[in-house]
Amino acid sequence: MLVRSLFLLLLLLPCCAFSQTRGKVALKIVLDEIAQQHQVRFSYIDEELVVYKIVPPDSKIPLSGKIDYIQAQTRLRIEAVSGNYYTIFNDRKMDKPLCGYLIDADGKGIENANIVIEDSPYEATSNADGYFELPVLSPNAISIRHLGYKPMRIEPQDLYVNDCPKLGMEIVIEKLSEITANRYMATGISKANTGEIVIKPGKFGILPGLTEPDVLKAMQQAPGIVSIDETVSNISVRGGTHDQNLFLWNGIRMFQTGHFFGLISAFNPLLATNISISKNGSSAFFGESVSSLVDISSHTKVTDSCYNVITADMISANFFSKIRLSNKATIQASGRRTFTDIVTTPTFKRYQDRVFKNTTVTDFANGNPVRIDSDEDFQFYDISIQYHRKIGEKHDLIIDGIGVENSVDVRQLSNGIRTDRDLRQRNFGGSATWKTKWNDFHDSEFQAFGSWYDFDARNKMIASGLRTENGNNVLDLGFRLRHSYAITAQTSISAGYQFDRISIRDEVFSSDPILNSEIDNASTSHALAVEGQFNSPDSRVNLRAGLRTNYYSKYDLLLAEPRIVFGFMFSKKLRVEILGERKSQTVSQLVNGEQELLGLESRRWALADEADIPIQKSGQFSIGFLYNDSGWLVSLDNFYKKISGITSDSQGFRNQFEFVSANGDYRVLGSELLVQKSFGRFLSWISYSFNDNSYDFGPFSPSRFPNNYSISHAASWAGMYEWNKLRFALGMNWHTGRPITTPGSFFIDVANPGNSSIVFNEPNNERLDDYVQCNLSASKSWEISKVWRITGNASILNFLDRENVLNRYYRLNRENNTVESVKVDALGRTVNFGIRLDF
Repeated sequence: MLVRSLFLLLLLLPCCAFSQTRGKVALKIVLDEIAQQHQVRFSYIDEELVVYKIVPPDSKIPLSGKIDYIQAQTRLRIEAVSGNYYTIFNDRKMDKPLCGYLIDADGKGIENANIVIEDSPYEATSNADGYFELPVLSPNAISIRHLGYKPMRIEPQDLYVNDCPKLGMEIVIEKLSEITANRYMATGISKANTGEIVIKPGKFGILPGLTEPDVLKAMQQAPGIVSIDETVSNISVRGGTHDQNLFLWNGIRMFQTGHFFGLISAFNPLLATNISISKNGSSAFFGESVSSLVDISSHTKVTDSCYNVITADMISANFFSKIRLSNKATIQASGRRTFTDIVTTPTFKRYQDRVFKNTTVTDFANGNPVRIDSDEDFQFYDISIQYHRKIGEKHDLIIDGIGVENSVDVRQLSNGIRTDRDLRQRNFGGSATWKTKWNDFHDSEFQAFGSWYDFDARNKMIASGLRTENGNNVLDLGFRLRHSYAITAQTSISAGYQFDRISIRDEVFSSDPILNSEIDNASTSHALAVEGQFNSPDSRVNLRAGLRTNYYSKYDLLLAEPRIVFGFMFSKKLRVEILGERKSQTVSQLVNGEQELLGLESRRWALADEADIPIQKSGQFSIGFLYNDSGWLVSLDNFYKKISGITSDSQGFRNQFEFVSANGDYRVLGSELLVQKSFGRFLSWISYSFNDNSYDFGPFSPSRFPNNYSISHAASWAGMYEWNKLRFALGMNWHTGRPITTPGSFFIDVANPGNSSIVFNEPNNERLDDYVQCNLSASKSWEISKVWRITGNASILNFLDRENVLNRYYRLNRENNTVESVKVDALGRTVNFGIRLDF
């Protein structure tokens, strides 16, 4: 499929170039054609002609008519020097850059507007007076955009006048999420007044250890978000589990979020244009999560310029292409794939060792290591395609598709026993979106979506012929409808409906004892949502309040979920934020430690049945302060969070509760602090998080004990420098070790291994050593031409090569009748190099 996508890209690339002209050509080309036809010569200064594009005059018109036509179409004057020689000159007052003033209806300057020369890398930003100045003269059209104003598109001739003209922008009435903090931890990351962290990958600067805007890696830099095992498939937000986070890609729910067993994000970093991360106070139009929301969008305007990107590093190769089919239609495609079938790089080998070789198994009784030899073949890919068409002046149709797959074949030898293991994990999805902007006050959106997830694991013991197979399949289908009404420029209200049907199939096969089981479960939900938003004219007060009501027909249950975000500016420097929400979730991941693959947990998605697996419910409240002045940014959030209806099977216990099922809850009380300072081209920040996170499982003894995902203290620091296309970042991550349960004693029954047992101490009675990782990144871009740009990048993860332990647990090996200690080590020093080509 990837090959077909590349072939389609090559076929459509000429369309990109062809669609740029539209009849007008550069004036210099017109003059060259006239000079050749009439045997004359023109003398001119290039800078005075470069801004002009005109439709060529009819070739049958005489020379004098063509000269008059050019003078009428431009502000140039053409005079005859002799019979065959002509000089072209301009008013000397126009020997200046292309400049202008952007003003509103009251004549006040519009600050922070983005002015872009189309089909080029050049852009500018307006200052407090609305003034802007473009760095080069160009014949290309100029796009002007600003949140709150209708976009403008002008010709360079409009700015090529005696002075810098004033351009009025028309305000647009629509519900907007204003930004309270730009450059939040890095260029391209900001914080909205509704509490969300917003990432713009196209403007992304650099973070330590990252060379591309990997959304799931980048979000872990924020306070309160951590991965206890370095992966993007085990992200804990304010003490929650990974499956309690909702990941949406263009409205499609993604059940698989990682490549390489979670070491790399499954979302193509070249594709997304806007990423919103909400830890609390999420919109009422989102459900099915009791922790965070990660909303990823790759939607852009139809009129945006087409472009192409090709990248390669020491793990995979990647491409992205956006092609303008016409003024009203575009298509974009992307694809990423490993190339280990051609060559295996040292970086890929490092990642492979982290997954398959960094797990050490030791006989707990005598301390002797248990030798495990393995050979692996691993590959992954992801693809996407998007078609966007403007229908009339009011309607947009967008069709999206995405595919993600991991495959691994492992041949393992331990104690003379060979086991072959095959694992396939894939997630495919699609959506169709229809957007209508009826007028400045009303807009509607309808979206149909579908997501299919499949997990398939097969084990075969060669000597005995024992075969086991496990499958987990999820199908999520539905649609959502939303209508918004802007009452005034500051007040809006939205209402909507969502239908969702989730079906899950579990398949289990065993050859000894013979077992062949298939279990199907399905649930249908109906949700009504209403939400209002108010932003005061002076931007001192903002309020978003909403209510979502979910009806689950399977359980005949109605749940109401209020959401609120309130912000108040005490001054231009200090702001207070109050957020609260209630949410629910019917789908969760259960962990089966017995079916692990080389220390990797086997997880399966399961549907709530309101008996063994309840519907999870969450309540969260937070109050925060944000200070922003003179390059300083200080953010402090304090929160309380409670999740009820969790099952012990979803928490990954490796102690006395591993095979005991119970329902309970957990509570988190925490604080998050970020202190940031910008020194021109240099940016530095330090963050700290504190969590008091504990379980309450009534049937267990003791019933209260530390959460498996409890990271009591976490801190990170980073320093970044950006100058003249050179970027450099250095940083460090530190957090306390994860809780573990140690054995107090164990009993081995030689005659009857089934009676062997481990007697554990109090649950989570100890912690691993602190985790420390130091990373750095660097990148440099070169402009080859006005269209072509090349970027080289490098990163070093854990450049001090510190030995961190991610997990340690103890288990019975009933085949050998021994107690084993299993230790999982973190990634060692890992160097990566990459190259990127934009054109």
